Amino acid sequence: MLSLCCVLALLVLSCPEICGTNAGVKVKLTQKGLEYGRQIGVTTLLDQFKTIKVPDFSGSEEVSPIGKVSYSLTGIKVINVGLPQSEVALVPGTGVSLTISNAYINLHGDWRVKYLGIISDSSCFDLVVSELSISTTVTIQSDDTGRPVVSSANCAASVGQTSVTFHGGASWLYNLFSSYIDDALRSVLQRKICPLVSDAIHNLNPYLKALNVLAKVNQYAEIEYSMVESPVISTSSIDLSLKGEFYNIGEHKEPPFAPTPFSLPPDESNMLYMGISAFTANSAGFVYNNAGALSLIITDDMIPSSSPFRLNTKTFGTFIPQIAKQYPDLMMELLVKAATAPTVTFTPNNLTLQANATITAYAIQPNTTLTTLFNLNVDASGQIYVTGVKVAGNLTLNTVNMTLGASYIGPFEVKSLDSIFQMVLKAAVIAEVNDLLQQGFPLPAIGELNLVNTQLVIMKDYLLIGTDIHFTA
Repeated sequence: MLSLCCVLALLVLSCPEICGTNAGVKVKLTQKGLEYGRQIGVTTLLDQFKTIKVPDFSGSEEVSPIGKVSYSLTGIKVINVGLPQSEVALVPGTGVSLTISNAYINLHGDWRVKYLGIISDSSCFDLVVSELSISTTVTIQSDDTGRPVVSSANCAASVGQTSVTFHGGASWLYNLFSSYIDDALRSVLQRKICPLVSDAIHNLNPYLKALNVLAKVNQYAEIEYSMVESPVISTSSIDLSLKGEFYNIGEHKEPPFAPTPFSLPPDESNMLYMGISAFTANSAGFVYNNAGALSLIITDDMIPSSSPFRLNTKTFGTFIPQIAKQYPDLMMELLVKAATAPTVTFTPNNLTLQANATITAYAIQPNTTLTTLFNLNVDASGQIYVTGVKVAGNLTLNTVNMTLGASYIGPFEVKSLDSIFQMVLKAAVIAEVNDLLQQGFPLPAIGELNLVNTQLVIMKDYLLIGTDIHFTA
């Protein structure tokens, strides 16, 4: 049961108040995911049942023709547990139901008897509990921190049969009134089972407290996975709508755009599906731009040594002669800075990045002061290829359009700089962007759950992640 709930806990990231906005991230747990949870959950529940504590008890019965017989049963321990049949099902609007049938428990203990006032004896006994059935519903609610709390509801347990066999000594005497013992043991066990199941479910809550509803990405950004509406629980899946929005660390400022509604496909071949919208990616661009992180100073040592183009006035003088005349034999540097937040667009099997930036060229004087040469406005687009099994990528440059913003060296033809700036952008800017993209960002996760067999597909308006789940105890 604990492991089953861990599968659910990966998904159920809720907030105290429903926000009523469109989701940036959507998650779906399929029946296949629930079935995996059942398989690993049964193993955990088996271990829980082995901890059942059956108290010592004693009594007396009139046994013909002997008369009053006093007895005690002590040291009762669970030897073996079997849960051969179990199933889970979604309860629309509530949570998950668990049903176990035809379970059995084998116990072993010691007996002691006294009769005729002076005769006593002792030995051991075995108890078989069979046709045991259990049913419960795992309900899911939210605590005041915005994290899920699970509990057991409508638990019912039924012990079908008990059979006790006494060994050694005067066991023949015990067997005369074993039916009384059967009833007493059945009553004790039936009272123990539901509290045990409830405790097993409740013990998951400390793990749920560790959910990364707000996950730090780096020194600039964090991402929030709180829910924006109540989970939709149907007979075949649990569908969740999460905020999926980047924020500056410690400053939750909303961007000037909102998520576009989207729906996950009806696929159910994986245990878990997650859709990450363009809104989520674009909120990251908004955050990094606000933090001033989308700027880069390019110096000559960032240009490959094999390149014939050097970042100096001699090279640029080839294309703009007045640079070499006014500032001969000086090194240069370029400041590339985002003019607006970059935007990402998702279309089937295609992810496009659009960026607007400025490039300011400086001549480095012998005393290291900078002299501004010119300023360019740049519109660039590129393809982002999602790589590996994490939400990370690799950018390649498609188009670059440049216009003159200002010149401090006189008029010149911007077109003449196309080739050198294509090389500089690819060698320095694109490499820097790819370092950032390769860091990726954290998906919702909990403790010992790992994502396996993960596949990434770019859909219209969102990135689809299909994955299975592996629990490592």
